Amino acid sequence: MSGGLKVLALQKDDVTKMLAAGTHLGAGNVNFQMLSYVFKKRNDVCIIDVKKTWEKLLLAARVIASIENPADVCVISSRNYGQRAVLKFALHTGATAIAGRFTPGTFTNQIQAAFKEPRLLVVTDPSADHQAIMESSYVNIPSQSQLLNLWLLLLSP
Repeated sequence: MSGGLKVLALQKDDVTKMLAAGTHLGAGNVNFQMLSYVFKKRNDVCIIDVKKTWEKLLLAARVIASIENPADVCVISSRNYGQRAVLKFALHTGATAIAGRFTPGTFTNQIQAAFKEPRLLVVTDPSADHQAIMESSYVNIPSQSQLLNLWLLLLSP
């Protein structure tokens, strides 16, 4: 997935940061779509495969980097645990952040004062941010989800 570039290969330091932050620990309930990412299950906690997580992280980074204007990337989190990550990501990259409640019609109602036309939508929790994902599908905005927190972890010093 790294395209053969040594700089994009999974390093020991990256694995250490991911394990220290607990990004490999999942919930007890696993969606059938997540089963391929579960390494093993221990004490009703799913341990997520770090190598597959790294591959998806690189994919998300390439998608986000392909947008020319960073302000055209909209990052959203309605959950408390993702709001800080969304605000930090927007601060460091110049993306547009929506931390907190997503106002319905933000992407579809042009009369609204908070109307936005992003080229890419990044959400931290697809179940909590379903309104934003649904609206983005109406206006053909692609979306990435759940990888923002991992990406910010690896960007932090």
